[in-house]
Amino acid sequence: MLYEVSCTPSPGLVSKVSKGAHSDMDYFTFLDSATALINPLIRCAEAGLSYDSAKEIFRQIRRIGQLGECQMFHKTAGVNTHKGTLFLMGICCAAGGKAIQSGTCFSSLQSIIQDMTEGLVEQELNSRVSELKNLPKSVLTHGERLFLTYNVEGIRGEVQRGLPTVFDFSLEFYKENHELNQNSRLVQTLLGIMQFNEDTNILHRHSFGVLKEVQERAKQIISMGGMRTPAGVKAIEEMDKDFCRRKIGPGGSADLLGVTVFLHLLEGFMDGV
Repeated sequence: MLYEVSCTPSPGLVSKVSKGAHSDMDYFTFLDSATALINPLIRCAEAGLSYDSAKEIFRQIRRIGQLGECQMFHKTAGVNTHKGTLFLMGICCAAGGKAIQSGTCFSSLQSIIQDMTEGLVEQELNSRVSELKNLPKSVLTHGERLFLTYNVEGIRGEVQRGLPTVFDFSLEFYKENHELNQNSRLVQTLLGIMQFNEDTNILHRHSFGVLKEVQERAKQIISMGGMRTPAGVKAIEEMDKDFCRRKIGPGGSADLLGVTVFLHLLEGFMDGV
């Protein structure tokens, strides 16, 4: 989480030097939020270090996550800095704990995550369409609202499929860019993720058209070399200015960047155990 918020230029996102597309949070809000989540994430890892089934572990960490959200909101005075990150990172911490407890290798994590979240979209979205349509919009979560509007499964679909954006793309992409300095490597990976991610933060605040524009611009910049070329760096800086002006914040892609870094570090740790 600290790596993600520290890299720059990160188009439309909070960083060390910018509030990005936001007016209610800054770099220090993110530091406060991240420290508030240390204990809940440790507890998620501990929940995984058990003989309980993957489904039971998931039920446990959902409860831990709810308490973690309260701690985050208390620390940030009600600002949502890491709700999506907590959900994703909690699942990854628990899956890592389960893999270590079971004596399996890092490559088992994706299937553990799939086992933990099997049926999640059906249970929380598909089977509840009629119910959700009859509820006031004010009580719906962002994910529920976007599912009804765009039929986008969002973060639930991503974890149910076993985080394919990370395991099938960004983890390897991050490794391939190892020769870049850490800041450039993070920004490059962020742009890589933005090419494909159906970022619900953008959908929530803007439209499908804006999301497609963000994806196409990211693809174009990566094709220019991204952080590897002066033209790519300039294009990223221009994108950042544009996104800050238009209040476009690819927070879903930022969450996946944080998860990518975490899983890379976890893979190194598990290989050394």
